[in-house]
Parts: sequence; C-alpha cells; structure tokens
Amino acid sequence: MPDADSARATAREAIALLTGAAGFTEHRSPPRPLPPDGPLGWAGYDAARERASARTGEEESVVYGTGVVGDRACVLLSFEFGFLGGSLGRNTGDRLAAAYELALTRRLPLLALVATGGSRMQEGMVALTQLQRVAAASTRLRAAGLPQIAVVRDPTTGGGWATVGAGADVVLALPGAQVGFAGSRVRPPDADPYAYSAEGQFAAGQVDAVVPADALAATVTQWLRALGPHEDLPAAPVPRALPTAGAGTGSAAGVGTTAGAGTGSAAGVGTTAGAGTGSAAGTGSAAGGGAVAPLPGTGREAVARARDPRRPRAEAYLADYFAVRLPLHGDRSGATDPGLLCGLGLRADGQPVAYVAQCGTPTRPAGYRAAARTIRLADRLGVPVLTLVDTPGAANDAEAERTGAGAAIADTFAAIAAARVPVTTLVIGEGGSGGALALAAPENTHVTVDSYFSVIAPEPAAAILKRPPSETGATADQLRLRPQDLVKLGFALSIVG
Repeated sequence: MPDADSARATAREAIALLTGAAGFTEHRSPPRPLPPDGPLGWAGYDAARERASARTGEEESVVYGTGVVGDRACVLLSFEFGFLGGSLGRNTGDRLAAAYELALTRRLPLLALVATGGSRMQEGMVALTQLQRVAAASTRLRAAGLPQIAVVRDPTTGGGWATVGAGADVVLALPGAQVGFAGSRVRPPDADPYAYSAEGQFAAGQVDAVVPADALAATVTQWLRALGPHEDLPAAPVPRALPTAGAGTGSAAGVGTTAGAGTGSAAGVGTTAGAGTGSAAGTGSAAGGGAVAPLPGTGREAVARARDPRRPRAEAYLADYFAVRLPLHGDRSGATDPGLLCGLGLRADGQPVAYVAQCGTPTRPAGYRAAARTIRLADRLGVPVLTLVDTPGAANDAEAERTGAGAAIADTFAAIAAARVPVTTLVIGEGGSGGALALAAPENTHVTVDSYFSVIAPEPAAAILKRPPSETGATADQLRLRPQDLVKLGFALSIVG
C-alpha cells in the first residue's frame, strides 16, 4: 500500500490506494506506432519518451483497466505524471477513449485519477484534439446513464482538468493539489496561487470535496454506492416530522399579533386536514417522541411558527433521514450558496436519494444552479430526489440580479419539470413565493404543521395593498397559507405530523 500522504503517487500507486487487496486488471488499447519523433517530427521527442518510459516503467501517461473499490466494480484510469508530465498525446487519447468505451460496454462507473499538465506540446494539434475525443467519450457515457467520478491529484491543469477532471459528475480533490486550467508557468505572475489550489477550487464551487488520501477509498466507495448505476428505484419516502424544541406552538417571531397555541385542527403524520380552526390537537406521536403539534388556527400563527428559531431546520431533517450524506458543492460557475444543501445520500436500508434542501435563508442564484445540477444528475442516473423547502424567498439584492437570479430560478423550475425520476417535496418552514416553488414537486408536495406557503409574504403583501403594518396579520389570514389551507387548495398532498 502506498503512503497515504504522498501527493505525487505514481499512477499504479494511486490505483492501489483505492483498490487495495481487491486488485486491478489492466487493459491495453491496440498500439499505434507514431512516426519518428512524433507527428510533428519534433527533434528529441522519441528520446524523451524513452527516458520517461525507463524512469516510470510505463509506455504512456495513462494506465486503465477494471477494479473493485470497496464493494463496487468500476473502470479506473490513472495518469502517470512522471511520464512527460502526464500529458495527453495521441496514444494517451487512445487509452482514454478505450477506458470510457470499456465502462460503456460493461455498464460500469468510470473513476479517473487525474494528474496532468495538459496537452503534449511535442505532438501539436494532434495532441490538442484528443480533448475532443475525451469530451465525446464522456458524453456517450453520460447519455448511457453511467456515472463519472474524478479524483484530482497534484497537479491537475490544462486540458486534462477541463475534460476528464472538471467534466466528471463528482470531483474530489486531494489536499494541497494544484488544480486549474492555467498551469504554473502560463498564469499571470501576480495571480493568487490559492485560486489554483484544491482548496481554492472548492471555495469557488468547482470541487465537491477535498478528501485526505487516507479517507479516499471509503469516500469513493460511498459515492459509487450512491451513484450506481441503478434500476427502478422507488420514490424518496416523505421524511418524518421532527419536533420543535421547547414545545409551544406560539413564537416570538410573530406576524402582526401572535396567536395563542392550540387553536388549530390536528392532523396525524401523513394525513390531510381541512381548513377548520376549532378542534383540538390529535394524540398521535411525532417523530422524536413529542406529541403531535396542533395545526395553526390563523395565517399569522402559521407564519410565526414557520419563523420560530426553535423549529427544526434542513440539517436536522437530513441527519434524521440519511445514514450517509455526500455533498455536491457549488454551481460550477464560480459560486456557492451556504443556505442551500445539495448532494446524494444513502438511507439506512442503502437506498440512494438525491437531496436539495433550503436552510431558511433567501436562496441565491448559485444555490438554484447547484439545485438544478443535482436534480439533472439524479435524473440521468435514475436516483429519486427529495427537496426540502424553507426560504422566505429568492435573494433580491442587486448582486443576485447581476448574477442571474431570474435565469437560475427558471433553470430550477425546468429541471424539476423535466425530471423523469420521482421528486418528493416536504415544506419544513417558510414557502416564500416563486423562490420556494421552484423546488417543489408539482404533484408530490407535503407540508409540516409548522410551515406555510404563499404567493407572497404577508409584509410585502400588506405594503403592496397600502395597508398599515397593524394589518399584516389580517393579510396573512387572507392569503390562506396555513398547512390545512394548502391541502384544501390542492397544493399539498398531506400534512406531516
């Protein structure tokens, strides 16, 4: 087993770090001899290749074949940086294309262990066009519903990063690795080196996780389990209700005036409720051992309870729902939104579910782009989706407009609308207008007793109607935004305890 701390492991050491005793079966594409000194007749190229081969024991800069990581079979390809800087030439392209074809033929996920300086200068345009071959091979694999994972090692730059690396469904990076399109010798002299690091790319939403080498095999195993391929997975179950800390249903975060507790109709877990306001709370148990909370008697109470800081948030629901969570990080356009959590998870029974969860803050354009990315990935791989809705609305500041709020929200609506896999939605708090609706499944949305959903929040509604602040609570009542109203209006299928 190679040293887990080695940032410059060889291609075969990198493979062994993941496959361990399970082993690796190498495949080789049919050799195609190059003309003397390569396609350009670059003086000394043959001698450079011979020295690289003698130094590394490899015939090219990529090794590929089949192996088992944890308990999952996959196709692995690994770059040998010691062979001409892991650069891509024509024969490298042959091996990469063959690796993707092997994954396609055997219907296996592809795991790429990348360490490259980019295209091989000594082969000129012949080398550069290998990037097109890789992109085409990756596209065929994607169309077949097969996942691609990249582990970017030190360094991963140039066309290798822009195809095999950044083009994967999930991108993991080793700590301290140099990662970026521009290599160290071709970037501006005053460029911030952090931007070209694994950590900098993570901060910019281009890498999903920075994983220490000694945790890599376990992490990749979980990703392979989650990504599949899968067939005919059932819909994501509706999460169970979680109790609000501190018992009471009233809240300090009132709207207009705060209604008293215990005035609403009750609904058991998974049941629907009418719009009545008179009956007492039910006697069933909510998840976590607390009594079933009563439904809010008024709109203003519903809003107050959804805004209660003691109410359980997305993190609590996800922790209760999943045994393992694997975050997808960033929008792949240079930004992140900490108020929106995305990824894939494994439930206690092993079922994979993709999740998109709002955390109670205004969702930013980067959050919507990350959501759309997650939903489309899940749809392509046949993984059901769970969305947790909880936002006062989309971010509406000037920066949000400059970074494409409207387009990002539209793209999220489109991703949900186009999804072939089942999407399950639970509204766990505030459902603030279109910024919340973009993540709601049109025919499979459920609500908790401490949630609301509205075309507009009561405060701006009152302002638009030129009502004084004292009438905000009455406006909330008019909007019919309570959980039982949402069921009666046909928006929600059920109220979850």
